Amino acid sequence: MLQVEALHAHYGAAHVLHGVTMLIEPGTSVGLLGRNGMGKTTLIRTIMGYVRPSEGTVQWEGRDVTGQPPERMARLGIGYVPEGRGIFPNLSVRENLLMAARAGVDGSVAWTFERVLGTFPRLSARLGHGGQQLSGGEQQMLAIGRALMTNPQLLVLDEATEGLAPLVVAEIWRVIEAIRETGMATLVVDRDYRRVAAHADQLVVLEKGRVVLSGPAPKLREDARLATHLGV
Repeated sequence: MLQVEALHAHYGAAHVLHGVTMLIEPGTSVGLLGRNGMGKTTLIRTIMGYVRPSEGTVQWEGRDVTGQPPERMARLGIGYVPEGRGIFPNLSVRENLLMAARAGVDGSVAWTFERVLGTFPRLSARLGHGGQQLSGGEQQMLAIGRALMTNPQLLVLDEATEGLAPLVVAEIWRVIEAIRETGMATLVVDRDYRRVAAHADQLVVLEKGRVVLSGPAPKLREDARLATHLGV
């Protein structure tokens, strides 16, 4: 579904990604791991078109989409929940959700307004509230729900549980697993590597912008190198 090949990216003079290669098959969950500052968010932002790569390619379903703008990547079928959530603070919960509603590229409308509210019951009682009136956990639920309203083929979650209370974190992981069980492909970044590894089919570990470890999650969970590369 998504193939990243020998990707390099810079922020000014800083060379952040060094030849990253990664593959996401349809219906699979990939956990992207690494310590802070190792290039995880830059990789996602390069895939999504916010950062233009200096070398390498991004392919979506066999087509070269390297450097395509974010709105084009969204229309191709990638839902993105960015670090920091990115909801519209001046729009209500209802408006945040409905403005993103559309059928998937295959015409599917599996994720409806009603289904999102059923997945995140807290949002049902907040439909008239502005985005800025929500708690951090509610904002994260809204961000995920808004991405699901686009009926994506791949859902990308960057630090979906950062800064949230433990009960909310548990709820977010429950939803991530439920999404995975629907057969939607996911790319998940989170600091809790144990939970990422438990909810992923494949793991990719970045260190200083390079892939230093990748493979099936069940196998890498038992690999001592995983903790070494993550500094835990």
